[in-house]
Amino acid sequence: MSSLPPSTVPAHVAIIMDGNGRWANARGLPRTMGHRKGVETVREAVRTAAECGVAYLTLFAFSSENWNRPQSEISDLMGLLKTFIRRDLASLHRENVRIRVIGDRANLRSDLLPLLLEAEETTRLNTGITLVIAFNYGARDEIARAVRKLAGEVAAGRLDPSAITPERIGASLDTAGIPDPDLIIRTSGEERLSNFLLWQAAYSELMFVPDFWPDFSRETFLAALARYSMRERRFGGLQPTLAVGS
Repeated sequence: MSSLPPSTVPAHVAIIMDGNGRWANARGLPRTMGHRKGVETVREAVRTAAECGVAYLTLFAFSSENWNRPQSEISDLMGLLKTFIRRDLASLHRENVRIRVIGDRANLRSDLLPLLLEAEETTRLNTGITLVIAFNYGARDEIARAVRKLAGEVAAGRLDPSAITPERIGASLDTAGIPDPDLIIRTSGEERLSNFLLWQAAYSELMFVPDFWPDFSRETFLAALARYSMRERRFGGLQPTLAVGS
């Protein structure tokens, strides 16, 4: 169990799981072996987040740009996703994990979409940690889809343009009903968001760790949460001034 006070634990942690291929290359292994080891890390990350009291854990599983990778690697990634859902869904359900999938579902392969829908429906009433899987996800695409939806409502006369507020846009995104991430972690030492949760990350704390994703251990996760607990979040405001004499 975590020794962090509950009040310092982020409600929502999002992770850009980067470095599977480089982890494998550094060991003279095929890139697919890095992805397979990365799945094991996912299981440990979910357990650690749940034990620490994190309410939402979002994992960037497959971006809309990842379709540009070699077909052999895409096929392996899809196979891993299907295996993860088939093998882990029952255990996640037993552990009271609720699964939510974000990303563009249009034109998804017919063997993938039913599995994703099954994972959501099976765990819909669970009350533990929510595992958000960002699949076929790109933040710019998400925002564009939300804008098109709102534009359609305006064109149909159901929505006045003056009613399009940041809150209304947020409610039209894939993450509607999910709080913005308090902490975004990226592994592998890269320091960029790579089209991940751009709208939702407006006030997120960012943390970049050197570990490749397969090496992202429980201890690394706990250390990141400890570092987060020491950060002061002001959301654009000022630190309260100390009382005279204090």
